[in-house]
Amino acid sequence: MAGVADAAAPGSGGDGRRGGAPEQQDTGRGEPKTLWGSSEPRPPAAGPGQPSPQQRTETLGFYESDRDRKKKRSLSDLSLLRFISAELTRGYFLEHNEAKYTERRERVYTCMRIPKELEKLMFFGIFLCLDAFLYVFTLLPLRVFLAMFRFITLPCYGLRDRRLLQPAQVCDILKGVILVICYFMMHYVDYSMMYHLIRGQSVIKLYIIYNMLEVADRLFSSFGQDILDALYWTATEPKERKRAHIGVIPHFFMAVLYVFLHAILIMVQATTLNVAFNSHNKSLLTIMMSNNFVEIKGSVFKKFEKNNLFQMSNSDIKERFTNYVLLLIVCLRNMEQFSWNPDHLWVLFPDVCMVVASEIAVDIVKHAFITKFNDITADVYSEYRASLAFDLVSSRQKNAYTDYSDSVSRRMGFIPLPLAVLLIRVVTSSIKVQGVLAYVCVVLFYCGLISLKVLNSIVLLGKSCQYVKEAKMEEKLFNPVPTATPGKAAGKQQSMFKSTQGFSTDENGSTSVTNQPVHQKESAPSLLVTSNSDQFLTTPDGEEKDISQDSSELKHRSSKKDLLEIDRFTICGNRID
Repeated sequence: MAGVADAAAPGSGGDGRRGGAPEQQDTGRGEPKTLWGSSEPRPPAAGPGQPSPQQRTETLGFYESDRDRKKKRSLSDLSLLRFISAELTRGYFLEHNEAKYTERRERVYTCMRIPKELEKLMFFGIFLCLDAFLYVFTLLPLRVFLAMFRFITLPCYGLRDRRLLQPAQVCDILKGVILVICYFMMHYVDYSMMYHLIRGQSVIKLYIIYNMLEVADRLFSSFGQDILDALYWTATEPKERKRAHIGVIPHFFMAVLYVFLHAILIMVQATTLNVAFNSHNKSLLTIMMSNNFVEIKGSVFKKFEKNNLFQMSNSDIKERFTNYVLLLIVCLRNMEQFSWNPDHLWVLFPDVCMVVASEIAVDIVKHAFITKFNDITADVYSEYRASLAFDLVSSRQKNAYTDYSDSVSRRMGFIPLPLAVLLIRVVTSSIKVQGVLAYVCVVLFYCGLISLKVLNSIVLLGKSCQYVKEAKMEEKLFNPVPTATPGKAAGKQQSMFKSTQGFSTDENGSTSVTNQPVHQKESAPSLLVTSNSDQFLTTPDGEEKDISQDSSELKHRSSKKDLLEIDRFTICGNRID
């Protein structure tokens, strides 16, 4: 049997297995022969009179392995006390996964910073909306008066320019005329009848109606500013024929119809809120407040990018400011019914505070979880604030292409005309002006509104310049991104703008911002020539196409991520791309 033992020497391996448990081979005498692999040393031979180093228990013709014996020993060692002691003394080290726990801690810090950063943005945005809203009551009537005075006195000075009025003056007159017409049309809407009609409905019906009104308000805001922009551009675009001015008439009637319908919609909202305030058990007010918490469910568990969160933040600013104006209307109507008794104001005060507190709490919870689930830092709200400040600063420049109130409307979806019409209608019906002293009080109140508007504008402009400087966006003020639509229409508009735009300088000799088109016009041909020649000399046709495609993709990505190019009305609501 020596040959069999030699065959089991290290290195031979038998059937190719190396290491592991030893093999057993039948030697023909009924005793198994152990074959050891190359990775395991052979056990030492036992001397005479000494027991074998490996004594195996034979059961039913088979020898028990070491694994089975260890298993029996481990099963015998288990006990309840040993398990409890192991659970009590078991340890672990958090530093083995330091990155994970650091990230979790940063998320907690972000959620704690969200209320402060969000309320900073909300505070700044609400004052922007207030500035645009006060503009309708204070500066717009004065601008309309100056435009009408220029139009009347124009023959006395002679026709020095092709335009009778400047484009901004035409837009101001259109806004004033729409405001006056819609105000007189609102006199045909009976507020008392609407109040009793809504009050007779059941609670569930009113809850459904209020939800439908919120959706309709967003849709009206989305389409309304497009109607007004179409009217302004149709009335101010250069026309070659006088017959082309007739196209302003249908746009004007569409704008009047929109403002009137939107004002009625807001009136129904205010009436529903007034019914909820005057209900005995306050059940309707509770249901309407719970509607804000339903908004958390619809937005928290969706994927949001920075641009989508910016749209939602602007929508929340507009919604909060609109709710403040609706609460003001409700308080005015209730105080009128109680003959302006100041004691009734303290009755309404808890409900007003409850509505405002629920709105703030819902916004904080919603933004906190959206930033948590989408890994967005709290610093993004400072970027949003800088973007809103950029709109304010750019609208104050000499080559501004839009009014500030219109830029706020496009960015946030806040259109001040319908809300101003409704507020004027409610104030004039609630407050009766009789006597000379009453008219003096009205004049003083108007002067106070103008002072508030000027002070608010000065503070906002200073803060906006500070935010733009902190965000390092000054160069974008002098190199604005063209926002015209692509195609022939954009080229036509740019050519008309260059032909009609004058070049002015400041008194101290330094060129103003209006000199910017001259610089672009001179540098554009040279840039085009050099870029075409360089591409023709250095790159083949295939590579040129690839470069153009890559550059177009990069432009598309950069424009998609730029917060300054987000239009509230092109993407209505909180749609996710």
